[in-house]
Amino acid sequence: MPKKIRAEAFVVFGAIAFAFNGIISKLVLTSGLSAWHLTQLRCTGAFIVLFLYVFIGNRSSLRTTVKEIPWLAAYGIVGFALVQFGYFVAISRLHVGIALIIEFTAPIWILFYIRFIRKKHVPKLMWISIAMGFCGLLLVARVWQGMTLDGIGVMAALLDAFALAAYFLLGEKLVINRTTDTLTVYGLGFASLAWGLTSPVWSFPYSVFTQKINLLGRFEATNVPGWVLILWIVTAGTIIPYLAVLHGLRELSASTSSVIGMLEPVVAGAFAWWWLRETFTIIQLIGGVIVIAGILTADRARLAVH
Repeated sequence: MPKKIRAEAFVVFGAIAFAFNGIISKLVLTSGLSAWHLTQLRCTGAFIVLFLYVFIGNRSSLRTTVKEIPWLAAYGIVGFALVQFGYFVAISRLHVGIALIIEFTAPIWILFYIRFIRKKHVPKLMWISIAMGFCGLLLVARVWQGMTLDGIGVMAALLDAFALAAYFLLGEKLVINRTTDTLTVYGLGFASLAWGLTSPVWSFPYSVFTQKINLLGRFEATNVPGWVLILWIVTAGTIIPYLAVLHGLRELSASTSSVIGMLEPVVAGAFAWWWLRETFTIIQLIGGVIVIAGILTADRARLAVH
């Protein structure tokens, strides 16, 4: 399989895994665990598991330099902690669809950065692909059903978009000289440190690990211990998709990867329809098709450049 196609497959897989993780996270949130504590648990748990794996298998790969540490700190705090912070504040003050649309303006900001800060050429097809993806997301989110705007909410959503753009741009830069697993360890480590400073570990409601949580929707007859779902969130919902996206960034640009990331809310809507029996209308389906068409157009733009 050609490297570029394999890289695209990694990013697509990462988007799908992140989307499915949204469903599992929603189940855990029904237990009464706050979104803040869930994010702290997700980052810290994933950091501990991945750190132990890398430390036991190849501890020398964790070595770094004084010059590199600020970049790694920025990657973790901005690309991991701020993305989730901005998202949770945004959805607490805005309609979820509006918050998602603003968040996924990240590919636009990436293109602006490449064109006007780096002074590099951006193919016309790439601009078209982003326009298609953005219009598709407008339909998927059905933004006309929640047009109530809040100043703080909009600012938080924009912060989320800028942080997501930084995640892709910093990842593209740092993955050149680092393995994907050690870069993810540092990213999760600095994010965990940031969350630990704002929410001390002794205040965490550890009872969620033994609490029985209902699977809702088509599996509402089943209850599982909280630790089962949390283990999924930490491993399959965090470590694996983050590693997959970074593997993709080794061969793809930040702009192409971020456009592919637009697939996440589309797939999340499909999962919610299948599992939680939430509505998924024809308009949303059309929006999903437009997003996919935008992703394919982005791939054509990449091929045109290379």
